[in-house]
Amino acid sequence: MSTPGEGPTSATVDEPLRRGRIRRVDKEMSTEEIGAFLAGAFCGRTATVGADGYPYVVPNLFVWVRGCVYLHTAKPTGHFLTNVRHADKVSFEVDEPGEVFPYGAVECDTSVSYRSVILFGRIRIVEDDAEKIEFFSTFMAKYAPAASWGRERGSFPRIGGTVVYVITPESITGKRGPLPAPAERWPNPRAARPAHTPPGASQAPPGESA
Repeated sequence: MSTPGEGPTSATVDEPLRRGRIRRVDKEMSTEEIGAFLAGAFCGRTATVGADGYPYVVPNLFVWVRGCVYLHTAKPTGHFLTNVRHADKVSFEVDEPGEVFPYGAVECDTSVSYRSVILFGRIRIVEDDAEKIEFFSTFMAKYAPAASWGRERGSFPRIGGTVVYVITPESITGKRGPLPAPAERWPNPRAARPAHTPPGASQAPPGESA
């Protein structure tokens, strides 16, 4: 699958991309869009690095509070907690796939609409009980129904058996690929390529660069 066109970029081919810098500036999400997406996203993925140098990526339910990511694990020491204690530098990612669509006459002219956010930052273990209770209250408000199936709100007797973490971002980027209008998708003639494209030739749909 490929992306139609290349679009404007924030770096040249010879210029290395810096951490937290997006290349396709035409697809960049605004700060407001990023915040709204993080607030509503169901699951994120956190990347840590272990003492052996290997990265470790794990999915987490999370909440976005005051510009930070909060998540938790069970108390017993595991891979994630061991890595956090080794190094506080992490990356966190959320994504949302949309519809797969054709935009040209050959099979590889296929793309997908999407939204994604990646942040780099520092992670710490939350020690303050009030901050932990705030996390769990916000967490349950996000994932459980308002009536909590008839259970008492704010009942967290096993709070001491969990580890709560907060990721403070140092850089955040968001990228989106919106679903094109039907006129921009195959087999609409406006999106069609010539029937016989010479081998190795690269032709983009009208109005887009190869």
